[in-house]
This record gives sequence, structure tokens and C-alpha cells, in this order.
Amino acid sequence: MNQTVLKHLPPEHVEVEIWRADELEVRRGLRSELDEMWSYVRSKAHPRWLWHAIDHHTGKVLASVFGRRQDTVFLELKALLEPFGITRYFTDGWGAYERHVEAEPHTVGKAHTQKIESKHINLRTRIKRLVRRTICFSKTEHMHDLVIGLFINRYEFGRPISHGINRPETPSAACHTMAVQGGR
Repeated sequence: MNQTVLKHLPPEHVEVEIWRADELEVRRGLRSELDEMWSYVRSKAHPRWLWHAIDHHTGKVLASVFGRRQDTVFLELKALLEPFGITRYFTDGWGAYERHVEAEPHTVGKAHTQKIESKHINLRTRIKRLVRRTICFSKTEHMHDLVIGLFINRYEFGRPISHGINRPETPSAACHTMAVQGGR
């Protein structure tokens, strides 16, 4: 869930899923891949990290946060993951994972993080401000987080954020509908 995007959405655009307790038990035992991805705002002297977690089985994004590469930002992500009841974490060897994930449910190594690394490649391919050598970059952290958050919401959760563009209520769409229906 992208908190930056959520702050700017009208309540009628927010969809909430409520699970029955027995259905939630089926979701228990979830395995998750966690990783962080580097980008920058204004210049490379101002790094910005996307921390996110995906379902190891399906590859769906479970949660994401933006910030520095610090333990406090990872703890924000971990708090967002608590309702999922994750029983196994797959990560790279970054120290924040070692310090804040218990050893038993934690597996370190690249063998089990292939899906999340693949997501990184897809994000860098589709969002030019995430490419390491680019002339396209964000000028503010707010816009950086918003653009990437909107992309993740659209392509990972299948929820386009629309503001009246190309919806049936727009005048051009209404004219097209009337023309197709014979001017009624």
C-alpha cells in the first residue's frame, strides 16, 4: 500500500478488501521476497530507495515504502507486512534484514529473490526516472514517490487512478456514445 498516493486520493477512490477469518488462515504461511531499489531525486547526491515486498509464489506486490537505506524505513515496511502473517522471508544480505528479521524464518541469498529482482528490471525499463544513467529525474521527493506509487498501483494492483479522463462522463466520450447510438 502506497501511503503517499493514499494521502492524495479521495475516499471514494479507495478500495478495501475484508477477509473472513477462515480465509485469512489460508493466506497464513505466506512467503515473501524483500528488497530495496536505488534511485535519486535531483541528483545522485540525493538517493531515494524503494523498499518493497512481494509474494514469493505469485509475485504480487504486498507493500512498498520510500525513504533512505536505513533501518527505520525497513521497519515501516515490516509494519505494513505484519497483517499478512508472513512465515518466511527471502532477502539479500543487507544489514537491516539481518538486524530486524529473526534468523529462523529468514533465508539470505539470490536463489530465492529472482522474482523481485525481475520486478526491478521491469520497473527500471518502464519508469525512466529509475534508470541509473538518465536525463529524466524527479525534482522533489513528493513527485518521485507519487509517480512510482501510481505506477505500482496501476500495474501491480490493476487499479488505474483516473481523474475523469477517458471516462464516459467526459464530453468527448459522451459525444462518441451518442454518435454510435444514432444521436439519441
